[in-house]
Amino acid sequence: MKIVSKHPLLVGMALLALATGTIYGCSDFLTDSATPQGTLNEGTLANRAGVEGTLIGAYRPLDCTNTSGAWGCAASNWVWSTVASDESYKGSTGSDQPPINDIEGYHWGSAKAEDYLNQKWSHLYEGVVRSNAALRLLKSVVASSPGEFTAAEASSIEGEALFLRAHYHFEAYRMWGNIPYYHEDDTDFRKANETSDQVVADLLADLDAAIELLPATPRNGEKGRATSWAAKAYQGRVQVYAGQFAAAVTTLKDVRDNGPYALEQSYDRVWTGFSDFANGRETILAYQASANDGEPNGNNANFGERLNFPNGGHFGCCGFNQPTQNLVNFFRVDAAGLPLALSDPANWNANDANFTSADLAPVDPRLDWTVGREGVPLKDWGLYTVAAYARDVANGGPYAAKKNIHENTSGAEQLAGGWAPTQQNSVNIHLFRYADMLLLLADAMVETGDLSGATAMVNLVRARAGQTAQGPGTDRATIAVPINSPSITWAVYRVSQYPTAFSSQAYGREAVRAERRLELAMEGQRLFDLRRWGIAATALNGYLTGMGGGREDTRRLYLANAEAFTARHALYPIPNIQIELSKVGSENRLTQNPGW
Repeated sequence: MKIVSKHPLLVGMALLALATGTIYGCSDFLTDSATPQGTLNEGTLANRAGVEGTLIGAYRPLDCTNTSGAWGCAASNWVWSTVASDESYKGSTGSDQPPINDIEGYHWGSAKAEDYLNQKWSHLYEGVVRSNAALRLLKSVVASSPGEFTAAEASSIEGEALFLRAHYHFEAYRMWGNIPYYHEDDTDFRKANETSDQVVADLLADLDAAIELLPATPRNGEKGRATSWAAKAYQGRVQVYAGQFAAAVTTLKDVRDNGPYALEQSYDRVWTGFSDFANGRETILAYQASANDGEPNGNNANFGERLNFPNGGHFGCCGFNQPTQNLVNFFRVDAAGLPLALSDPANWNANDANFTSADLAPVDPRLDWTVGREGVPLKDWGLYTVAAYARDVANGGPYAAKKNIHENTSGAEQLAGGWAPTQQNSVNIHLFRYADMLLLLADAMVETGDLSGATAMVNLVRARAGQTAQGPGTDRATIAVPINSPSITWAVYRVSQYPTAFSSQAYGREAVRAERRLELAMEGQRLFDLRRWGIAATALNGYLTGMGGGREDTRRLYLANAEAFTARHALYPIPNIQIELSKVGSENRLTQNPGW
């Protein structure tokens, strides 16, 4: 969703008018609009424009807004599922954004960590509030002015709001598990937690309703709006998370076989600033980042990702979210072109050295779409060098996040205005994409015993990964080249198919889990995956103290102070301030998660 600067919207549980001048819009939504006059209240919004504007406002919290305070609200969950896993270090310097230090070190009960946790909680429930506001206003307008919307329009608006409500609750469910679930007719907002199972039931009910109400294609042809297929894909996602594997296979096969989605033809088209690749066939749900749209500070762009650029050179600041040595090593492959982590589990992670272009050990080509590393082109910005781009190697290592970076020739960069415009861009932030969905289907197939089906899904993703690799990037045409191009001198790329069906359920699990890490690295999925697989403690304690021949608490010395990952880390702690705010008399309606 893009944001335009002419529509103040009425949002909130009590339908409060926004005090800021920020205006919310989505993709091509409401591009022709009048200058607002006077103040907003429920009466002035009780019309078509008010309902549409309020719905657009419900899309806006897919990423950070000006109300969120800092970086815990980022759409990509880079703090909560990337830094808090084995994929990235906080990066930058040790003293910058210290709450993230505690999140990375599993000190989640600290006051600093609570500050970030409360940002995330408040932001997600702002999205819930706005979704419910749109539902209430729609019902009011349909009742008072039956001709304002056709039946199809009203159904689609309701479906979009329900879909968004489900998304925001799902994000909270992935964080905290036992959360309150709010509906549009709730009047007492000091609600008790539901159990995780109850939350899943509510999520699936909202998504069932959205599937029935939404059209198969975006309303008014406006990309970024929810559709029935997006809702069905999301339903399958929830089913996998809930362990409803047989149901997930049925749901996700339907989307695969009959829906509008497909893999992009090459990996470089997934995360990109080129507008002709935006909202391609792989996008199920994305935050529609928008730069140079009239918002003077670029706040409609990739707000939550602004810290995650190489530090120095054109970008200036700040070098957060730096890939771990463990992650870089995971991209190594064996002679057959399959993950080395599967064929040599004792030694795949043994390399402690900066993995530069001088080391031609074979790797999966997705490494250099994911990680900025010494001597390898940085899309079309020239060669990445540690001297130019790594802020504090002792603290954050030599590597940089790469997916969120726009191409130099894409025109996606904010031209002026706001903080660090060179880090503001219109690269859409994928919240759910088709490759993720295929690997969720593979995950469910393994659990239901369909090993040949799971192998086929993984091989589809691997086939696409083998189409192109990072090229010299001297112009747009050479950013992506065939993986065996003679222009590539900085790497040996190799990615092969699994030649036969997975030999066992245990091996299938490992192969699917490895593929999710390779395909979705640095996309905010990792910790959530480890927790739903029930292996987070094993994986993350091994990451710190010895896995595959390497340990991070000696690579980054500050990690020696990290807590052991234990049962209580299965869920994040609910912010204590939210528990206090839930009080009715002396009774807390919200209950803290176990161990906190």
